[in-house]
Amino acid sequence: MFGPILAREWLVAPRKLRFYGQRVVFVLALFSLVCTAWALVAGIQQVRNLGDFSRFGVLVFQIVVPLELIVTMFLAAVASASNVSQEKDRRTLILLLLTRLTSTQIVLGKLFSSLIGVANLIFAALPLLLLIAILGGVSTRQVYIATALIALTAAWSGALANLVAFWREKTFQTLAITLLAIVGWLVFTEAIAAGVITSLAPEWAELLSPIRALWGICLPIPTSAWAELPGGAAFAHCGLALLASVLFSGIAILRLRVWNPSRQLRPQAPEPDEDYTQASQEVATEKRSWKVRAPRPMWNNPVLWREMRTWAYGRKLMLIRLAYFALFAAAVAGLYWSVSSGVALQRSRLADELIPVSARILAPFFCVSFVMINALAVNSITNERDGQALDLLLATQITPPQFLFGKLLGVLYVTKEMVLLPLALLGYLWWQGGMTSENLLFCVLGLLVMDLFSAMLGIHSGMINSQSRTAIGTSLGTLFFLFLGIATCMMIMISFRGSFTRQLPPFLAIILGGGTGLYVALGSRNPSPAIALAAFGLPFLTFFAITSFILRNQELTVFSVIVCAYGFATAAMIIPALSEFDFAMGKSKSVDEEG
Repeated sequence: MFGPILAREWLVAPRKLRFYGQRVVFVLALFSLVCTAWALVAGIQQVRNLGDFSRFGVLVFQIVVPLELIVTMFLAAVASASNVSQEKDRRTLILLLLTRLTSTQIVLGKLFSSLIGVANLIFAALPLLLLIAILGGVSTRQVYIATALIALTAAWSGALANLVAFWREKTFQTLAITLLAIVGWLVFTEAIAAGVITSLAPEWAELLSPIRALWGICLPIPTSAWAELPGGAAFAHCGLALLASVLFSGIAILRLRVWNPSRQLRPQAPEPDEDYTQASQEVATEKRSWKVRAPRPMWNNPVLWREMRTWAYGRKLMLIRLAYFALFAAAVAGLYWSVSSGVALQRSRLADELIPVSARILAPFFCVSFVMINALAVNSITNERDGQALDLLLATQITPPQFLFGKLLGVLYVTKEMVLLPLALLGYLWWQGGMTSENLLFCVLGLLVMDLFSAMLGIHSGMINSQSRTAIGTSLGTLFFLFLGIATCMMIMISFRGSFTRQLPPFLAIILGGGTGLYVALGSRNPSPAIALAAFGLPFLTFFAITSFILRNQELTVFSVIVCAYGFATAAMIIPALSEFDFAMGKSKSVDEEG
């Protein structure tokens, strides 16, 4: 049924060291969170009885399981999208369509081969969740239901990315549409929970949102309105997730040979002439006048000219921009509601003081903007390599500064909406009195630095990795896990409050692991002392900035640390690309990539 595509991946994937390294790193990361939380609990209070163990088990389960859900959703979407897009970029999907493989074998084979790595992580984390259940407060039934929900959520995320990848031609379009679709669905369910959509009761949010359904499982005592259903809201959500996976896969199977090959690749036959003989005689006897379009003037930097003056990433960018504008409108509506109702300005609980309501709205929107910029940046390099145009550029008179800054400025120009609209939200919040002028300046400069870092990270990953799928996964994964690590650290700090000196030793393992991961992603192929310093310094400085933010009234400290840390990391990636341009373009391939 699934064909030779899945059979090959099933046999080849276990032969790679990466297959085993990924699950070891994933389980170690989750286990380090458990150990960090335990060190914080032991430092704050004395654990005397089974009740303390049970409360700790519930709290850790509520941290680890949502984190696993978000990670698997992201990995499933990126893996499925890049797996199909790589076939299109290398023009090998047409060869698959010419074989005896059916549409079902191609679509399902690509989908399940992409989900092998994700399933590997989910089942590897299951023993750790059962270990948490031994502490008490969490039953094995909750563990199994949560694992099933995570697996099915990863399945429909991968099926959605698979559908979009077969539909769209450009890799960036696939990644952007998939990301915006998933984020848009989560925003829609949150709007239902907030009562904005009056046609649906707020209880439907727990049935439709994977995050809310999973949170209902994490609660020791069910408080859901769907508790009367067999299995609660989680079972119903699993059924909907399975139905969505089948629906997305069915649409992809039916439309596979309609969408592929695209019209841009199909040869156009010449239109037949009414009288070919008469036309030939006219051409032979009469002089024909040809109307030729005047050539467009070229800039001094042809790379920047191509990025800004042509449709280098396809004409469907308008669709992505419309979807981003819809997400921006949702953020504006949420920010307007929080400001008009006074919720954004009042401080009633400690959690609200630590993370204001306006920050809960703005921070996810900013993260989506950074990921979009990063996705376009890495694809600006991988598209050149897959189109076999990168070696031609190296043979021309284009200098490394022209290529690098042309790509960097071109990416920021194409994604100008992702750069300017977050600044507009900050301006609106300042205009409504939600922040001071000093904080507005700090936020604007900080956002610009992060935009530059996101773009340069994508270009750097695309240059040092010779395979497009590896480059996309490394770039998006580095940025995603960086933001996810920040959110996780803030969640743990809020749950286990204490001083900086008490919290630093438990977090040292996470900081060291994050620095090692950053160095492997950024400097393993093109090492330099600056990249090593940036990789190991970013986690510690970010942790220091988070602690300063929680302590309040240290906005200048947070701003200075963030700008210096990420600005230095950006410079550390720019300088090797300028000085060692040929080596930075991924000339050396590893054994894993060649296989």
